[in-house]
Parts: sequence; structure tokens; C-alpha cells
Amino acid sequence: MDTLSLPVNAVSYTVAAELSATDDPFSAPIRDIEPWNFTILAVLMFVVTSLSLSENFLVMFVTFKYKQLRQPLNYIIVNLAIADFLVSLIGGVISFLTNARGYFFLGKWACVLEGFAVTFFGIVALWSLAVLSFERFFVICRPLGNIRLQAKHAILGLLFVWTFSLIWTFPPVLGWNRYTVSKIGTTCEPDWYSTNVIDHSYIITFFSTCFILPLGVIFFCYGKLLRKLRKVSHGRLTSARKPERQVTRMVVVMIVAFMVCWTPYAAFSILVTAHPTIELDPRLVSIPAFFSKTAAVYNPIIYVFMNKQFRKCLIQLFTGTGSIPDNNLNQTSERHGITAESHTGEMSAIAARIPVGGNGSPRSDDSPTDCGSLAQLPIPENKVCPM
Repeated sequence: MDTLSLPVNAVSYTVAAELSATDDPFSAPIRDIEPWNFTILAVLMFVVTSLSLSENFLVMFVTFKYKQLRQPLNYIIVNLAIADFLVSLIGGVISFLTNARGYFFLGKWACVLEGFAVTFFGIVALWSLAVLSFERFFVICRPLGNIRLQAKHAILGLLFVWTFSLIWTFPPVLGWNRYTVSKIGTTCEPDWYSTNVIDHSYIITFFSTCFILPLGVIFFCYGKLLRKLRKVSHGRLTSARKPERQVTRMVVVMIVAFMVCWTPYAAFSILVTAHPTIELDPRLVSIPAFFSKTAAVYNPIIYVFMNKQFRKCLIQLFTGTGSIPDNNLNQTSERHGITAESHTGEMSAIAARIPVGGNGSPRSDDSPTDCGSLAQLPIPENKVCPM
């Protein structure tokens, strides 16, 4: 009996070890997922990570090289580039390596690191978009009257973004929810599937403060901005309405990009939080997280490369044409009628081209605390990097 029981025990032990290895994403790939699925994810992550690192590094380098770009309204744009760069540097690289191996071979500490880094820097980038929309609303609509956007205001915005994001992404490290491996076994994220009431409270709070709230800020600020532009350009010539159309297209692109990036991930998190026992294909579950990582690629294109200030400096950096004054000061700031607000961004420059003013023009019925007259915004005579 003993000799018979030994093979039986040996077989049962082998089976148990085999099951534990295939069920543990830190030891081996998840069962029932073919290796080619991980290969595709690894290739996609390599492309996304490479593009993101290149684009966002270029944004930071150009800003460092040209002092003229270091204006208050550009602080949050550079902050967005830094956050996207760090998301790709930590989360993108780790995700590429783990998908290349087919499982999270780096261990649990790296899982917590990747989960926290992707969530933290992702929320920093997300809130940067919200603060950027508020700053544009602040510059164009003047909700506080004659108070202009200055460096101290921009720095306060940065402190808010990083502090607020840390407050709502660090609790899982301390035990309010946790960062754990995803269903596909190659990335880490907050535990959406927990049935614990306390964990549910974190997910609901996280969703409210890090998705609904910034989305509301974006819709409110851009909505007020477009409303002012429509009111100012109402009854004007077709050529005078061109800036409004430009701004409208820009705002639509920004909002659509935001929704494409974050809505699938937010919807997924709410779904699995409400129904933690739901059975979903791990490959399907990985799609929302992948979409959220692609934001690091198209954010620089939308918010930087479509900005004439940055674009002029990029052209100058690569072609060497034009010249930069030795004192690194924009010469337009010394010209009559041009103030420092000439450098507050393309949104201001576009709005400033709207023909408002003159004795015969109708006055806006907005109160001083609403959107002020756009005629007061100066028109830049040249760009940040004169060509």
C-alpha cells in the first residue's frame, strides 16, 4: 500500500504544483491564453512606449532649450509631458517586458510599483488637462476681472495637481484597496474585483474625484469659452468667425481624445466594481487599460505640436533657421501695446483676432465676473520663436 500510495501522492503533488504555477501570474502565464496574444500586446506596448518617450522628451527638451516657452500657461503643458513621460518610462517599459515574457516575472514589489506609478502619473496627466482647460478659461474669459494668469498662479495649479493626485492614488499602498495583477497577468492596477465594502468605497471615491470631477471641469471651462466666442462673433463677417471655428475644432478634439482615453477604463472599473463576480475574457479586459496608456502618445500632438509657439521652436531646433535673441527675451514684449500676455498661448492669440471694440460695436451683456471683453487681449506680432 505504501508503494502504491507514493506514486499517487507524487502525482497529486505534481498536479497541485502545476495548477499553482499556471494560476499564479507571478510564476507563469495565465492558462487558456495563447502566447501570440502576449506577443501582440508586447509589440503594441513597444510602439506606444517608444512614441510617448520620444514625443514627451522632445517637449521637455524644447522647453528647456528655449526660455521663451517658459510662460505661465505653458507650465501645465510641460507638466503634462512630464507625467506622460513617467507613465511610459515606468508603466510602459514594465508592461512591455512582462508581456514579452507572458507573465509578471518581476515580482509583487514591481507590481505595486507599476500599479501605483501608472495610476498616479496617469491621474496627474488627467488633472493637468482639467487645469489647462481652467487656465485657458481664466486667460480668455477673465472670471476674476483684471487679475491675470501669473507664474505664481500656474505653480499653485501644479501643486494642486500633484498633491490631489497623490492623495487619491497612494491609499491602496496603505491598505485602502490594493494594487494587484490584472486578469491578463501582465499589468497591475487597483483591485476592481474586490467584494470588500471598504474597497468599493475607494473605487467609488476614486472614480468621482479622478474622472467625473476633472471631466466636469473640462466641460464647464471649454463650454464657457466657446459660449463667449460665439457671443462675440455673432453677426460678424465670415472671416471674423474663423477663430471661433478654429477654437471649436481644437476643443472638440481635446474632449473626444479625453473621452476615448478614459471612458472605457472608467466604465470597466465601475462595471467590475458593481459586479465583481462577472466573467470577462482577460484579453477583453486589457483593452481599456491599453487605451488609457495611448493618451501619452496623442497628448503631446494635441496640446503641444498643434501649438504654434512650440511648433515654431521645433522647426527652429531641427532646421536651424531663424535666430533667437542672445538675451532669451521675446522682442515683442518691448513693443508698444504688447504685454506679457502675448505669450500666454495660442488660445489667447486666436481669440484676440476676433474683431471686438469700436464705438459702433455692441457691448457684451456679460458681467465683469463673467467672460470679459476679448478686445483687451493683445495680438502677438510674431511668435515665441521668431523665424
